[in-house]
Amino acid sequence: MDRRHFLVGLSALTLAGIGLTQCSSTAQPQAAQPTPVAAAQPRGAGLLPPPPRSARVALPGGGVLSTLPGNGDLLALTLDDGVSSEVVRLYTQFAKDTGLRLTYFVNGIYRSWTDNRDLLRPLVDSGQIQLGNHTWSHPDLTTLPLTQVAEEFRRNHEFLWKVYGVDARPYFRPPYGRHNAHVDKLSGDLGYTTTTMWSGDLKDHVVIPEAEIVKMAHQYFTPQTIVIGHLNHAPVTNIYGRLVEIIRDRRLRTVTLDDVFQTSI
Repeated sequence: MDRRHFLVGLSALTLAGIGLTQCSSTAQPQAAQPTPVAAAQPRGAGLLPPPPRSARVALPGGGVLSTLPGNGDLLALTLDDGVSSEVVRLYTQFAKDTGLRLTYFVNGIYRSWTDNRDLLRPLVDSGQIQLGNHTWSHPDLTTLPLTQVAEEFRRNHEFLWKVYGVDARPYFRPPYGRHNAHVDKLSGDLGYTTTTMWSGDLKDHVVIPEAEIVKMAHQYFTPQTIVIGHLNHAPVTNIYGRLVEIIRDRRLRTVTLDDVFQTSI
């Protein structure tokens, strides 16, 4: 089944609210695999390169991911939302300048994702920044009818494909971290089989002082941790140097989820 029929099928499911179990096996044209960039050297930051693609492992069972497996030196810094175009721009430039590897969980409703497309797209194409599905408009999915939940997935999925050429499956992050058995069943049927949570938090979903963000980074920038941050408020943009120092001094390798896990998408 081609991409057009996949998206039309999702729209029909949203309207009908039935037959969702058939979406998990629906094929869609895939974006080209990211070019391995392990050999690329970050400019000036002294950050370690990601592990080779041959080191990737299968996604763990259970459907919920909150830490990275093993006892290695990996750190997954994952950033949500995109309320502020300036924060998205500065974080992306930060990654470009240092080699930092990031996963963005996108709400396509925010103009930041189209404002910064030209800057961000090359890093997405190379695999340095990965994009995941955070729903279109950031609702609490547990409060919505399943037809609306499906539409949140569908609309954001289509946006990421059209604007960035990526299929974000299987990773999604539920807004506010809220999900239940019904949401998990529907998301899995749509191919979003991995509910991506976190084990560390920069606490910058609201405006907090820069020193507090640094404190959270000191606490949670540790091996095999998935850390959540946000692309919403300016204070974090003033402490990028401090974040790099912590990562570099602890000899951590920043990774995207695709750097760590093999998937069938």
